[in-house]
Amino acid sequence: MSDYTLNIAIMGAAGRMGQMLVREVTMTDGCRVSGATGRERAPHIGEDVGALAGVKSLGVHIEDDPAPVIARAHAVIDFTTPDATVEHARLCAQANAAHIVGTTGMTKDDEAALKLAARHCQVVYAPNMSVGVNLLLALTEKVAAVLGDDYDIEIVEMHHRHKVDAPSGTALGLGKAAAKGRDVAHDEAAVLSREGHTGARPAGKIGYATLRGGDVVGEHTVIFAGDGERIEIGHKASDRKIFAAGAVRAARWARKQPFGLYTMRDVLGLD
Repeated sequence: MSDYTLNIAIMGAAGRMGQMLVREVTMTDGCRVSGATGRERAPHIGEDVGALAGVKSLGVHIEDDPAPVIARAHAVIDFTTPDATVEHARLCAQANAAHIVGTTGMTKDDEAALKLAARHCQVVYAPNMSVGVNLLLALTEKVAAVLGDDYDIEIVEMHHRHKVDAPSGTALGLGKAAAKGRDVAHDEAAVLSREGHTGARPAGKIGYATLRGGDVVGEHTVIFAGDGERIEIGHKASDRKIFAAGAVRAARWARKQPFGLYTMRDVLGLD
């Protein structure tokens, strides 16, 4: 197995996250970038993905058709859009390629498509690939279970001005972890925004506050507010490299697992 090289395809390789993933894969022993995709008719189609990412020419050019790219890969890392990710999941299932999904803004139908694909390949789906954030998810579930309904839960997140979805996938993941700890349905407990005369805060709700501005990579805080005390746990990301490193770690782990749907908590052995 020491001579085995994991072929990893990068979806959306021309974007900031995509280029970071190319650099991370290139620097990881036992891994190589085997393919890369970009948006149809995008200006970077045909460019060498390594040169674009600022590492070295890899002899791998960005393509606008994901099917042949995925067919050549052992694993696919995907931080794109929900519609694209669902299509990539179908192709990964056909190719038996591990699908590492960091795409945010996925609907329940999108998540159902991932679950269906996981019958024929390994799928790791996580709102955040950071090791630290996944520790925070585990802690949030535990604290919520211990404190119970006597503490109000509020989740505050901030990201850069270019982020297009709100609340962030990580924030929603934290809310779902808190709901799991309390053994309640997240969708019934969640309050995604507040405006106007809202009245008193209902007991048992999980509130969200979303901030956008500047070049903030990602900051998340979970607040447990009780009578006489407040507990806050959080995570601040200062470099997107942590997401790329986590995704590559997930790809290497997933390829050794049976087909199925996994999370980063599985990858890190937290469950």
